[in-house]
Amino acid sequence: MADGGPVEHGFPHLETVRAAITALYRRLSHDTVRTFATSVAPVDVAFCDSDDLHLGAQRVAREMVRHYGLPDARLIVSFREMTHAANVELTAGPEYFVELNDRFRTHRRDIGAALAHEVMHVYLHRLDLSFPGTRDNEILTDTAATYLGAGWLLLDAFREDGASSQKLGYLTPEEFGYVLAKRALVFGEDPSTWFTSAQAYEAYGKGMARARGDGRQPPLTAAGWAGRRRYARDRRHAQEYGRTPPDPPAAAYSFTAGGPEAGGPQVLRVSFPCPTCHQRIRVPVRGRVRARCGLCRTVLECDT
Repeated sequence: MADGGPVEHGFPHLETVRAAITALYRRLSHDTVRTFATSVAPVDVAFCDSDDLHLGAQRVAREMVRHYGLPDARLIVSFREMTHAANVELTAGPEYFVELNDRFRTHRRDIGAALAHEVMHVYLHRLDLSFPGTRDNEILTDTAATYLGAGWLLLDAFREDGASSQKLGYLTPEEFGYVLAKRALVFGEDPSTWFTSAQAYEAYGKGMARARGDGRQPPLTAAGWAGRRRYARDRRHAQEYGRTPPDPPAAAYSFTAGGPEAGGPQVLRVSFPCPTCHQRIRVPVRGRVRARCGLCRTVLECDT
């Protein structure tokens, strides 16, 4: 929790975030991810100063349990002085003890954001899904909470001005915006209508620009002129030598010479990440082709 200190910006954890989205699809399946098409509604986690602190926190915790589909989980929420925003004790269940930072006694509107992250820890614990290392595992948790419909609260908790700042979670504001944008492009949902933080709008806009850029990389037909020209140059090299140039640009695609088809010559193939789930897709280099991602089922128009 950044509280008054400097807030990191940009996309320093982008590769881990993309790996987390891939891991979610692999562990949950496309069909299960689609069950999270509706985000947590603001009214269901609203918390005003007149609400009883502990009863209100328990109510919001129950809403997170319901949203994530953990009907047999019971969360017991308490408050204490601590460095981090919150902590959850991961046990066999069904009871889980969540501690929230004492600052939430007076910052009640952000309790939903803290619980979105902590209840996701419980969800991933039950899935037995984790990344090695504390940092990467926390990034996985933030990404999963956001992609599955509760993390817009974490971005909305970001506030920054000349005198103070606040941010919850391990992702930067722009990375939260990126994951929210990836979700919005899949489910057709606009979370920006729920933001109360002016800074959240800006971070979401930057994240959306980066997310849309994922769908404009060659060999996708939506790629821009510069990308298509670079791709054509690399393809010529691959057709001559059977592999990607030894000093490839910062491009996600790569070429390999595969086995022959129907007894013919070897076929050059290109692999690239799916712009939705980032699993790599491998297709033959033969001009216009339509590819379907086997993981998230996205249909992609390609010019290989």
